Order: sequence, then structure tokens, then C-alpha cells
Amino acid sequence: MSAARPTQNAVFLNIPYDQGFRTLYLAYVVGLVHLGFEPRVTFGLRNETRRLDKILAEIQGCRYSIHDLSRVGPDRNPPYTTPRFNMPFELGLAVAWQKLNPAIHSWFVFEAKTYRVQKSLSDLNGYDPQIHDGRVQGIMRELCNAFVRPANQPTVPEMMNTYRAVSRRLTKIMEDAGAERLFEARVFKDLCFATKIAAERAKQK
Repeated sequence: MSAARPTQNAVFLNIPYDQGFRTLYLAYVVGLVHLGFEPRVTFGLRNETRRLDKILAEIQGCRYSIHDLSRVGPDRNPPYTTPRFNMPFELGLAVAWQKLNPAIHSWFVFEAKTYRVQKSLSDLNGYDPQIHDGRVQGIMRELCNAFVRPANQPTVPEMMNTYRAVSRRLTKIMEDAGAERLFEARVFKDLCFATKIAAERAKQK
């Protein structure tokens, strides 16, 4: 199976969308945009029979994908019994796609705890995930480790400054979008734009 060439700077983000992941979600978006990438998420995909086709198409359209497996335990909402399978399932799609098309897709696994992925997904034994420690700075550090730029590589402190600048604008961004939740398509688009502006301003100082 083959496909058209993906967008070279596009990164598919396979992460949980819940309140407990807000700061890390923002870190992924800000960090990737600051590094010059175009993050892509699945907001706006309706719950319909072709949702899986759309997710696979998103993966195929990106040169890279990031799969955060730090929240694969039981659901934090009542009745606290449902495991989170979406992230490992979508990782499986990306791995299969990369095996069939190794020249056009690369995937990365991010985790909060060292060695946990060897237990939660033993098929990945031998693969070293990016360990972010569940911290914003850890996300920035591991994004830099995963995507080493040939030139003009930003520093983690620079990326953290951009993160703080965007965080200060978050309430206004959500108000302007009329959004009640962070995980909405309009808010995501505005976050990417705000990050570009903040990063450019930082370079001019």
C-alpha cells in the first residue's frame, strides 16, 4: 500500500483530550509550532462509521506522528473502570503505515514514566520512548530530542518562554472563540497562530 507524499512538516498528535491533560496538550502544540512544525489533531471528526478512515487519512497525511501513552490507565471519570485504548490503537495504525511506507512516515512514543511502556505495551520492547516526566518542560525537552533541527534549534528555555506567553493569552483565546473547552478546533487554530506570533517576537528581542 502506498500513498501520495505527506506534508513534510505535519505532525499527527495522538494524545488524550481531557482536563487533566490541558497543560501537556498546550505544551505539545506550542513546542511543535515553535520548532516549525504543523501539529494536527482530530477535533471536528464526528462520531460516525467513517471516523476511523479519517484518522488513518490524517496519519497518512503527516510525515510524523506522536503517540502519548502516559494516560492509558483506567478512565478518571466514574465508574473509573474503562481503560483508554485509543492512543495505543492509533499507534498501531501508525506503526503499520510506517512499515508499509518507511520513507514517508516516522512515529514517536512519548511516556511519563521510564520503563512503563515495556509493561503496558511489551511489543515495543527494544524501542526507547521519549520520557517527559508528565511535565511541560519535559515535553519541550523530548520534542527537541525527537526533532533535532540542522540549524536554528530553539532552546528549551526559549520554548518555555513561548509556552508562558501563550498560556497568558489562553483565557482571551477561548473567550474570542466562544469556547467552553480547550479541546476545540477553533481554539486549536488560534493557539497555533498565537504561538507563531509569540515565537517570532521572542526572536526579535
